[in-house]
Amino acid sequence: MDGDLSALRHPMLPVRRAAGAGSLAAIEISLPRRLYAMNIGPDRYRDSIGWTIMNEAKSNEHHGMLFGCSCCAGGIHQAKMIRQWSRRGFLSTGIAGALATTLALPQRARAQSTLSPDAALQALLDGNKRFAEKRLTSANEDLAILQQNTVAKQEPFAGVLACADSRVPVELVFDQTIGHLFVARVAGNVATSEIIASLEYGAAVLGTKAILVLGHANCGAIKATIEGKAEPGQISQLYAPIRPAVEAAGSDPTAVSKANAKFQAHLLATASPLLAGLIKEAKLKIAAGYFDLASGIVSLVG
Repeated sequence: MDGDLSALRHPMLPVRRAAGAGSLAAIEISLPRRLYAMNIGPDRYRDSIGWTIMNEAKSNEHHGMLFGCSCCAGGIHQAKMIRQWSRRGFLSTGIAGALATTLALPQRARAQSTLSPDAALQALLDGNKRFAEKRLTSANEDLAILQQNTVAKQEPFAGVLACADSRVPVELVFDQTIGHLFVARVAGNVATSEIIASLEYGAAVLGTKAILVLGHANCGAIKATIEGKAEPGQISQLYAPIRPAVEAAGSDPTAVSKANAKFQAHLLATASPLLAGLIKEAKLKIAAGYFDLASGIVSLVG
């Protein structure tokens, strides 16, 4: 193994489990010690997620996983670290899909550990019911306290893939506030590779228990795809991922919007090994929904 970078497989590969860490045992890893033993200096992994992890370990108070700090090659000092990796470091390494099979996932945020995937989805629907009935409760929460509690970490219970349409204010539609939802938005609510990676991060790292793909009434991206006319700039790039829904549902915008939400939800659940693995383990649920602009009601699309 000496000097062999491939022996690492992943900078966070578990070494041994430490006792006394609750229901999910903490994984003790001394990354600098292992790199030091293989004569691998920081200059050889500065661009890897390992470098990101060790930089964060020096400045963050974490729980759940232990790492040797970057200031000590022997791993004498220990820094506690939760799953709060930097988003840039996570996505730049391209390991989102491999995480499910090569890494024992870090402990989920305890605030969400009691929510089942079904309960997370129901919490979204309950919030939407309050929104439609104009009896919002999220505005009653103390924003100063919420901001204070979410500066260093986030613990969203659900993810939402929504359209970029200004008439679909996701947190408001589900009567949620700061730190409750992990939202990805793009015109046509299509599951591009970047969107999938973002939602993988939400599920694998932040612990979201449900993902709702939300289509809506009078969607411009849907109508443009049905018409198939030339559009300026890059707008027509949205056509290809929406075309399967048009072919399946015809020319009715409402039917196509619902079909598209179902198609994108299916794509998320099958194209991502990471998300598929979480679904198989009953740790995640992915569903499709449709937001009626006139009534304010979100209905699940079966």
